[in-house]
Amino acid sequence: MTEESDTERAETVRALYAAYIDGRADIVATMLTEDFTFSSPRDDHIDRSTYFERCWPKPPPFERLEIEYLGLEDDQAVVRYRAVKRDGGAFRNMETLRFKGDKVAAVEVYFGRDA
Repeated sequence: MTEESDTERAETVRALYAAYIDGRADIVATMLTEDFTFSSPRDDHIDRSTYFERCWPKPPPFERLEIEYLGLEDDQAVVRYRAVKRDGGAFRNMETLRFKGDKVAAVEVYFGRDA
């Protein structure tokens, strides 16, 4: 993995979270592979269309996501973030993102606790 690739993937990760905060599923759709899967304690390898149905509430529930850690190695990114809800609460989660080329092929979420 080149430093340039790492920089591009870091930018992709940051753009993905920014689009989520803005409710811009249209932007995220261009960042995901067609065979994208999403997993969390509530979702077991759901497909792309189910991901957009379940995980993109309107209006977006978060005021902001603060990336506290972003690590990249090979085709994976690990992210720890603090999510601030519109109602004032906050929590931390960890996620792994797997890339296929320049697109995100899979996301696995590990729920954290209130922050």
